[in-house]
Amino acid sequence: MVVEEQLYSDIPPTKLRNKEEKFKPAKTSRFWLWVASMFFFNMLQNRFFAFRYRGEETYFEAEKDVPTILFAPHCNWWDGIVLYNTTHRIFHKEIRLMVEELNRFPLLRRGGAYSVNKKSPQSAMKALKYSVDVVGDLRNMLCIFPQGIIRPPHFRPIEFQTGLAYIAENALKKYGKVNLIPMAVDYAFFRDNRPEVIVEFGKRIELRQGNEFANMSRKELTHYLEKALTETCDNQFKEMSQGDITKYKILFKQHLKWYRRIEQRLKSIDLPPVSGV
Repeated sequence: MVVEEQLYSDIPPTKLRNKEEKFKPAKTSRFWLWVASMFFFNMLQNRFFAFRYRGEETYFEAEKDVPTILFAPHCNWWDGIVLYNTTHRIFHKEIRLMVEELNRFPLLRRGGAYSVNKKSPQSAMKALKYSVDVVGDLRNMLCIFPQGIIRPPHFRPIEFQTGLAYIAENALKKYGKVNLIPMAVDYAFFRDNRPEVIVEFGKRIELRQGNEFANMSRKELTHYLEKALTETCDNQFKEMSQGDITKYKILFKQHLKWYRRIEQRLKSIDLPPVSGV
């Protein structure tokens, strides 16, 4: 009898291991960013039929000198690869991404990842403080999975740990303003035999000194951001369930396989009506 492994856990991996791990910052270079860009893009092209996205104007219409934090749900291994291609190929920024298992994949530091150890609040604080520092460098885009652990696809309710609100609050104090953008990510089969990546950016949330968001407590801000991401994901799912993907731009789309081209050709042939005997 085959016993299935446990796919999801409420306990972060570093807490389960209960092992002290040294904090490791991102360590990028032009060469390694070029390698990562080619490698991660080819990974998506090899596994997915298309990458569709919409709502990117919420970033491009903002003030250019304002730090930006992108936050998204985390349901599988591909999410980090999708975020990397989003920041590099849509927003033309270097990614800064908190990765809990970085000790297993140290080369990810070269692409912009940095470690977080959730063994204790003191250990995790190093990563949070580093996040506040790097978001101020406008060459970067900070990307966060605020749920803190991997959840199943379309998991509800979407609940955050307080790390994102901590980063936003302290970035506001340090830089005077910060933008947060919710990002829905889904993976779906439509009319091809390969799945597609579907990305939607929600409404920009602007934290400014003295505005309504700046006056929220950390708990209130966390709940507000949870609601913003939930609405973005639900809106995306509703449109996808109706087959409405015409509003999305295309980062890449594969050519149809030969047998799909034959199928399309056969569908275009007008057959004569069959007469009765």
